[in-house]
Amino acid sequence: MPSASSRTSVATVVVTWNRRDLLEQSLDAILSQEPAPDRIIVIDNASTDGTSEFVAEHYPAHRFPTLQLITCTQNTGGAGGFALGIAAALETGEGSEPDAIWLMDDDTIPQPGALAALVAAREGYAVEHGGPPGPPVVIASRVEWIDGRAHPMNTPRVKPGATPAERGAALAVGCEPVRTASFVSILIDAARVREVGLPVADFFLWNDDFEYSARLIRGRRALTCPASVVRHHTKAFGGTDVDPGPRFYYEVRNKAWTFTRSPALGSSEKALYAGSTVRRWARTIARSKDRATLLRGLAQGLRHGLGGPPRTTVEVLTEAVAEPLPGFVRAAPGPGGATDEPADGTLGATEGSR
Repeated sequence: MPSASSRTSVATVVVTWNRRDLLEQSLDAILSQEPAPDRIIVIDNASTDGTSEFVAEHYPAHRFPTLQLITCTQNTGGAGGFALGIAAALETGEGSEPDAIWLMDDDTIPQPGALAALVAAREGYAVEHGGPPGPPVVIASRVEWIDGRAHPMNTPRVKPGATPAERGAALAVGCEPVRTASFVSILIDAARVREVGLPVADFFLWNDDFEYSARLIRGRRALTCPASVVRHHTKAFGGTDVDPGPRFYYEVRNKAWTFTRSPALGSSEKALYAGSTVRRWARTIARSKDRATLLRGLAQGLRHGLGGPPRTTVEVLTEAVAEPLPGFVRAAPGPGGATDEPADGTLGATEGSR
């Protein structure tokens, strides 16, 4: 199986939960990329539909030696699954670490050439007129719904105030500067991961990618690459203000954690994003047919998000993974400092809040 590039080695992480049929489509599309990724890591979040058994049977090690399956004993959500998968991607022999890690949801089908376009943008990008050295730390695909329309749920946030030099350097590789991106399909720089650590597993779902991508990107360069196309097979077409029902709790709690405890955003950015978030929450509640559920989620989310920090990623994954954790789970810098023994009040502190 050819590597993703003669210069860029890529490990792919796919997190799945009870979507065996879509996972098969996703894995087949990943394996069909030309060139293909060097490794594929599948995190099964304690599925009950026979996902692990299916992967073991249909993608056996003797035929697919680059594919690794890790099965959790508890569902850790996308946040915990990607934290575990990223750490596993870095758990390699000396000198064989990937240069980049491609993150993918199990209901996402990469189109032909999706990975090649991401790698080409990474390798072709040149920092002009100064700025941080090295490749872009995040490159996001164009995410489409099943009918080919751009999916508003996964549209990266364009970087406010990008300089002409940034826009020009991005345009030179057919891209645009962004400030945050979704886990649906992004290529992240492995060296940057070692600097800032892992996603906060206790987020479980929603805003884990917002916080983590913002943390990776802060002070660095990131792009969205329209030439890299994936199809996101969500049940409905819509943006982030679609009525989330009881899951609104996670939206509120995790945004509260991000705005009050994470170093991912600067002060002016927090004000900007917090203002747009409150307006979106108001629209979502006003349009909902079940406002009582959303108001209850709002109250509980604010109480838990403002009342204390999340648990460490080490703590969350230790409870959910029977096999030994990858070493980087414990060695990774915490979101608030240089160790997973976080400073008081920052994301990753050990006292739970739920």
